[in-house]
Amino acid sequence: MHRDAGLSTEKRCGSADSVAALGLMPSDSEALSAAAEITVPPGREDPRPRLDSVDLVRGIVMILMALDHTRSFFSNVNFYPLDLERTWPALYWTRWITHYCAPVFVFLAGTGAFLSTTRGKTTKELSWFLVTRGLWLVLLECTIIKWFGWTFSIDFHSIGAGVIWAIGWSMLALAGLVFLPVPWIGLFGVAMIAGHNLFDRVSAEQFGSIGWLWTILHTGGQVRVGSDFTIAVGYPLIPWIGVMAAGYAFGKILLWEPERRRKVIFAMGAAMIALFVVLRGFNIYGNPGHWASQKSPLFSLFSLLNCQKYPPSLAYLLMTLGPALMVLSLFDRIGVPGMLKPALVFGRVPLFYYLLHLPFIHGLALALRRNSCDLPMVYLFWILVIAILYPLCAWFADLKRRRREVWLSYF
Repeated sequence: MHRDAGLSTEKRCGSADSVAALGLMPSDSEALSAAAEITVPPGREDPRPRLDSVDLVRGIVMILMALDHTRSFFSNVNFYPLDLERTWPALYWTRWITHYCAPVFVFLAGTGAFLSTTRGKTTKELSWFLVTRGLWLVLLECTIIKWFGWTFSIDFHSIGAGVIWAIGWSMLALAGLVFLPVPWIGLFGVAMIAGHNLFDRVSAEQFGSIGWLWTILHTGGQVRVGSDFTIAVGYPLIPWIGVMAAGYAFGKILLWEPERRRKVIFAMGAAMIALFVVLRGFNIYGNPGHWASQKSPLFSLFSLLNCQKYPPSLAYLLMTLGPALMVLSLFDRIGVPGMLKPALVFGRVPLFYYLLHLPFIHGLALALRRNSCDLPMVYLFWILVIAILYPLCAWFADLKRRRREVWLSYF
């Protein structure tokens, strides 16, 4: 079903940000909703619009995630869409825009963890929640998501380590980091994001018998366990752990006075974009492969934007998180536009949405026997998927709003 020859790992582990999420991927949306109930001191602005902006940004990238998975299951394209020798503009942008999914998912997962502390959750309670939820996500990735999402078959000989796997293990790492001061957590995250490309030339083979650990942590690829079990690592944990840690520290900024935080968040996003332009534009640092001039200015731009995702390079994270922060600042200022309110619903129930959308898209493709659609048909089926999932997600979002059972916080 997954035919992009240029990136087989992407297809095994959740092509787009299933990434992701791909993917989403999920963050502690219950914590965000609960944080909106904080008593607001006189003269302070109600924090609810700020939290709506977080859910909205997450919801938008979740919708984009469904586009990539719809393309994966329905498209007649049998090569990697970012292959500059074979792609065309519409196909390139269809795949490239979904690069925003995984970074935003993971970053805001950390943000949600921080915001959960604003409703009185102690550090120990938060740490325990991150441990249990992280293990839950890893279990889901290795069983339900693989068996009933990607493959429709139960296989005890392999697992795919995709975006949910990465989020789960990142939560486990964050469970230890939360005992540190927030600035230190942020510094740890930024250092991992900025510095991990220094180790691009280090291979798993250099570590001998423990090379499998470096594969899981940084390079990705196949890990053999015994004679008949394989872990296909599509999402190495470095620097995703750093992305979540940075998102956790970012949560503190969301508690600032509204005008100040909006300016700072916008400036952070703009600075990240500027750094991307310098580092990537001059091929200085931050991506294993250099960009080069192509047959046209547009394809040269495609080359510039074609940054490594597995593992995500510094350039990749700068070009995705930078614009995402600027958009977050914008929505924090203007609120939720009416036409985007459906995205708000998806952003409030990320894991529920993720667990529904994969088997639905896969099953729909099999039922209709449509794995050879052109791009316009892919978009048509994508819209159909979103329209059908919306009422289910709206029902579950309302359930989480009305009920406070502990199990709901794990979805």
